[in-house]
Amino acid sequence: MDAQTIEPAIKACLVEIHAKLKEASQIAKAAQACAEAGSLAEAVHVSMDIEQLIYEIGRLHDAVCLLGRLSRS
Repeated sequence: MDAQTIEPAIKACLVEIHAKLKEASQIAKAAQACAEAGSLAEAVHVSMDIEQLIYEIGRLHDAVCLLGRLSRS
């Protein structure tokens, strides 16, 4: 694959990773607030929304790594 194809794809993935990390951070902050308010069950429930984001971030990172390897070959 050529750099003209790979570079925009890597950049798009990194933008999406950043957005998902920001969303996960906001969820974690909300879960922390629940915990600090004494509602541990609610904190755990809220924090569970992070799981899917972490999965998606991991797959996007895998794609970035693969594209990076392809650009070097």
